[in-house]
Amino acid sequence: MAVKPVTVSQLNGYISRVLRADPVLGVVSVIGEIANLKYHGSGHIYFSLKDASSTLGCFLPAGAQGVLRELADGTEIVAAGYISVYERGGYYSLNVTDISAVGRGAPALAFDKLKEKLAREGLFDEKHKRPLPFFPRKLAVVTSETGAAVRDILKIIQNRNRCVDVLIYPVRVQGEGAAEEIAAAVTALNERFPETDCMIVGRGGGAAEDLQAFNEEVVARAVFASAIPVISAVGHETDFTVMDFVADKRAETPTAAAQAAVPDTAALRALLKDGRTELSESARRRLEHLTLRVKSGGRAELFAALERAAGDASRRTAELRAEFSRRAERALSERKTRVAAGGAALSSLDPSAVLARGYAVLTAADGTVIVSVSDAQRGDAIKAHLADGKLALEVL
Repeated sequence: MAVKPVTVSQLNGYISRVLRADPVLGVVSVIGEIANLKYHGSGHIYFSLKDASSTLGCFLPAGAQGVLRELADGTEIVAAGYISVYERGGYYSLNVTDISAVGRGAPALAFDKLKEKLAREGLFDEKHKRPLPFFPRKLAVVTSETGAAVRDILKIIQNRNRCVDVLIYPVRVQGEGAAEEIAAAVTALNERFPETDCMIVGRGGGAAEDLQAFNEEVVARAVFASAIPVISAVGHETDFTVMDFVADKRAETPTAAAQAAVPDTAALRALLKDGRTELSESARRRLEHLTLRVKSGGRAELFAALERAAGDASRRTAELRAEFSRRAERALSERKTRVAAGGAALSSLDPSAVLARGYAVLTAADGTVIVSVSDAQRGDAIKAHLADGKLALEVL
């Protein structure tokens, strides 16, 4: 016989009553490490307790603040309370009534240990940090191609500066193997795209364990070895990772990283406009001053000053012309080298070039390419495509 259905509210209410009546879950103490600590405007505090393999949501109501100790992500605590169900959301949590601190949890201790090790080796020293280019022409972004971080970064760059080429290098940013993938991407960008002016490495916010990949030593060392300046952009403003201390610059969020990486062209145009106005006004005042001096009889001195200014301007013009010529020649040479390398790469991939070296492509009667002896049978009619024509063959 079919069971009479109940509503979601009825089911959640029943579960809530069962949990409240359970003698174990009514008074329970749980040890774990604090993660995702959030202070709500209402006065309530929300956080998670986690161990090596599980996470438990916790709720500390505003009225229970008397039990509050100094809470921080990574601190291991014992939380006492009772298990309850939030019926509207359909999930359970530990309603905390008392807290006692134990100490730093294992992940937090591992973070401190690695941080101290790399600091002793000098990976955090300011002398190793390179300045970011003022106006990068090519920017790389190492992050998940499906996350919110890449969308935020691209949106900011597009709004601020349309003169920058952006290369997205997709990687996993959490889970097993993510750290190795991030480190490999940083290394690959240096090897394959050394002309890159700057790179952003990071992800959007998440739980502390979600950011763990950026606390791994392999990532820290790859960032330190990078010849391309690196901006670390992981999580929110309150999130810190080992990579933050190694990178050339730490940005509070991916959005802040995009703002730090590229200048705002609209602001630059406004600055240039103000500069032109100030220069014009300065020139006008200078002309008025010289006019008064001429009227007062200082013509010889004026002409000498004008001759000196003209000589300085002529020399400066010659220097600028020579510098422009050198830069233009260097840029043209680089472009020629890239074009030649691209042509060579295309030539190596040309199928006709392969056939000209004595190779042939075999096709069956229906035109499909034969790649194995099992694709043809004795007596089959096949064709051999050579560089200068075709041959009709029969399989013996």
